[in-house]
Amino acid sequence: MTRILFICHGNICRSTMAEFVMKDLVRKSGRENDFFIDSKATSTEEIGNPPHPGTVRKMHQVGIPMNPHRASQMKKSDYEDFDLILGMDSWNIRNILKITGGDSEGKVHMLLDYTNHPRDIADPWYTHNFDETYNDVLEGCEALLNAL
Repeated sequence: MTRILFICHGNICRSTMAEFVMKDLVRKSGRENDFFIDSKATSTEEIGNPPHPGTVRKMHQVGIPMNPHRASQMKKSDYEDFDLILGMDSWNIRNILKITGGDSEGKVHMLLDYTNHPRDIADPWYTHNFDETYNDVLEGCEALLNAL
């Protein structure tokens, strides 16, 4: 079983979206038993909070189910517990590496590194553009699933 952890700043927008998009893609591909998928934050700012209403609205709009979710922070031990740790932008990657103390096993990547156009996924907390974020997350998750 491949264990995947999606990471963003607060775990209420991008990483949460990626978690549920990936779970949906995996379910539709009939590979649910091949993966364990979760998401967390690098910061403590949103710990315990539900997904951002914009994320919930977008997931509902595209028909992707969401399980109950509360933001939680990544721990150093997550490095050992997960096979892949995927940040949404370069700032997330820097913070992930601070939390883990490095990436000796090559587990840490940006989600869009799996696409033909590696780049940061913009934070809709600031842009208010959940459509663009969803499109980037979907592109990354589809490419990731194809790579796995």
